[in-house]
Amino acid sequence: MSADAPQAAADDPSGPIPFRLLPDTSAVSGQGRLRIGGCDLVELAAEFGTPLFVYDEVHLRARCREAVAAFDGGAAYAAKAFLCAAMARLAISEGMDIDVSSGGELQTVLRSFGDGGAREAAERVVLHGNNKSAAELAMARAAGVGRLVVDSFEELDILDELHRADGMVPRALLRVTPDVRAETHEYISTGQADSKFGFGIGSGAATAAVERAAAAEGIELAGVHCHIGSQVFRTESLAKALEVVTDFAAPLFGDGGPAAGCLEDLSIGGGLGVAYVEAEHAPTISEWGVALSDRWRTLSARHGLGARLVAEPGRAIAAAAAVTLYTVGSVKEIPRVRTYVAVDGGYGDNPRPMLYGSDYTAFMPARVSEPRPSRVRLVGKHCESGDVIVRSAPVPVGIDAGDLVATPVTGAYGYSMGSSYNRIGRPAVVFVADGDARLVIRRETVDDMLALDALS
Repeated sequence: MSADAPQAAADDPSGPIPFRLLPDTSAVSGQGRLRIGGCDLVELAAEFGTPLFVYDEVHLRARCREAVAAFDGGAAYAAKAFLCAAMARLAISEGMDIDVSSGGELQTVLRSFGDGGAREAAERVVLHGNNKSAAELAMARAAGVGRLVVDSFEELDILDELHRADGMVPRALLRVTPDVRAETHEYISTGQADSKFGFGIGSGAATAAVERAAAAEGIELAGVHCHIGSQVFRTESLAKALEVVTDFAAPLFGDGGPAAGCLEDLSIGGGLGVAYVEAEHAPTISEWGVALSDRWRTLSARHGLGARLVAEPGRAIAAAAAVTLYTVGSVKEIPRVRTYVAVDGGYGDNPRPMLYGSDYTAFMPARVSEPRPSRVRLVGKHCESGDVIVRSAPVPVGIDAGDLVATPVTGAYGYSMGSSYNRIGRPAVVFVADGDARLVIRRETVDDMLALDALS
């Protein structure tokens, strides 16, 4: 916490915004305005416009380093949380690999390093996806991707066919579903038996996949992967999944098994939750790493396995690194019901409240040290009644049109899941550090959208 941070009631939703929900370098200026990375948020809004994502580069780098240390180098950044060229370069520069889920994400990483560095970057990439096309798999193989995570028997068929054509043998992990349900929204729960992802352990599909992959000529089997879901707060659930997968893998990859000697990596995936509102508390990346590493040491010793434990944090790296700035357009008070505060963004830059019912909090960057006793419904400008950013947002008394309002913990699954619905362009993104703000994604314009129209 910055030395000049507000000290009042960290968990009081009517008090000043608790700094544990803000990026690491957050501080209050002498004028009572929030600064991140040495940059005044009010000034950033004036310079770059709103809506605007502001990422604390120091925070991002610190979380990457924490993940690398927590998993002894076996950490890959889950790019689906937030990806652009600058983020790809940052993650790799801090020692992380990068986990991508599509050909588009893969190309973003490769192009971030140019022709001269693309091959080296590719070696740090793990390609996921439950329905990878032949074109995506061919692209990954040609680029020299470090790991493919195979999700179906059809993918094994495609990889065999590609091998017959060119003889290339990529390294691969098999994704298995351990039938461990995460305590999270059903849309982001992925480890249960009824899942579109991976080979089920309970059904016998995972065993059959290991046997086939071990004998296949089209891949070099290098381990197994699982992921039970996102926004998981209980490390015990992740540790339970690790135990199930280890017990499954031991007889298959151990001495005498069909894949003996092939278990180089055992990936537990990601999914560590973060606190979005005042009442929530989440484990740190280090605490997560200790819990899983301790369990892995016991399990690997019990079964005589020497594999590396791998994790794929994304949300835990990026979420709290950013805030989103909005400008208030209107304040509509409905007596004895509620007050609506409409801003110039919404669903297009943060669809999570509409998709999952996710909750956020709010504050005013120009009045960050003030109590927030008023309750308003913070809504966007998209043509949907469900375009609600914060259902009950705490704000200082007297919020008005033209004011700047912000939502913290928006660095993950905001921009990456955003859209140009209603032809409202996606926001710009800036990275801030040492008093300098650099534009890493420019604002989307109507011209950008019209460029895709096939005009006859």
